Amino acid sequence: MPNGDVHSDLAFFPLLPALERGLSAVLPLDAASAGLLVSWTAGLAAAWGIHRCGALAFGARAGVVLAVLWGVYPTAFVQSMAYTETLFTALAAWSLYAVLRGRWILAGVLCAAAGLTRPTAVALIAALGITALVTLVRDRRLPARTVTGVLIAPLGWLGYIVYVGVREGVPTAYFDVQAAWGNSIDGGVALARFIAGLPWPAALGLCAALALLGWLLVLCVRQRQPLPLLLYTVGVVGVSLVGAAYFGSRPRLMMPAFGLLLPPAVALARARTRTAVPVLAGLALASAAYGAFTLLGPGPP
Repeated sequence: MPNGDVHSDLAFFPLLPALERGLSAVLPLDAASAGLLVSWTAGLAAAWGIHRCGALAFGARAGVVLAVLWGVYPTAFVQSMAYTETLFTALAAWSLYAVLRGRWILAGVLCAAAGLTRPTAVALIAALGITALVTLVRDRRLPARTVTGVLIAPLGWLGYIVYVGVREGVPTAYFDVQAAWGNSIDGGVALARFIAGLPWPAALGLCAALALLGWLLVLCVRQRQPLPLLLYTVGVVGVSLVGAAYFGSRPRLMMPAFGLLLPPAVALARARTRTAVPVLAGLALASAAYGAFTLLGPGPP
């Protein structure tokens, strides 16, 4: 860091770096180019998985619109960068789709891979576990494949936490590393302090944005989204807000919560094509302009 501090790279989960290294070893690419290839490919896989989840829950047209809305999310420009969001979203979307289709073992494997990608996987792990618990209470039984999937789901996330603890010789080493980066769970205290330190117009605008986020969550509940998708969405949003991370990263951290986009996706899917297409095109242009402004200004979050 500019002040001489050294931050451990153990803060970063290993799947994306491993894929970068593996591809650069077998293809004529350096690690950076391999990272772009992974992100671009994962972005397509994520859009496809998001479409399948939306189509299964609310119809094919809603699935298409949902994938487009995810692609024009305000911070969607990071989908074309070597960040972990696209890889994680792809694994999470297909894991949720597998749960919705009753393929619990596949869902658990994909969740474990997501757990090797981002710490946000705790939201996906919780979604699978709570869904299985609700199934047990409702049916008074739990198929073996469901139990197996739930047991597999946390292995990636837990495995890396344990690995860092063993390597550093301290059980809480991973969380200590994250704290050194300024990332810790404080229940939203850092967010409140950030808002309080803003000029009042900016603070008011940010509060309005948070209110809109809360309203979208209420709409997700009222929409009766499939339970695992709803739990995952709420979990990702919660994890993104209760940490002490740099505020500018929070919209990007919430990008995998594609369930937030289902209420507007269903509304646009019900609209006429001559209405939906201009709206989506306008959102795409606005997203592109915002991305260009951000990258040419403060830089990626």
